[in-house]
Amino acid sequence: MARQDAATAKHSRRPRSRPLKGEETEVKHIVETQNLSPAQARELVRRYGNDWRKIEEAAKTYKGDD
Repeated sequence: MARQDAATAKHSRRPRSRPLKGEETEVKHIVETQNLSPAQARELVRRYGNDWRKIEEAAKTYKGDD
């Protein structure tokens, strides 16, 4: 359990400058399914991680801005 806590703390220290492994796959999926730009999709992944419900809700607001 301590190992998991240490890993979580390690990732929460500072914002990521590079995508995590698999993040680009998630971005591509969001671009294809939500009809957003790659930059918008990356922002959603960075902001919400893998919380797909929040990503879908936020994607709707991006679509409304068009």
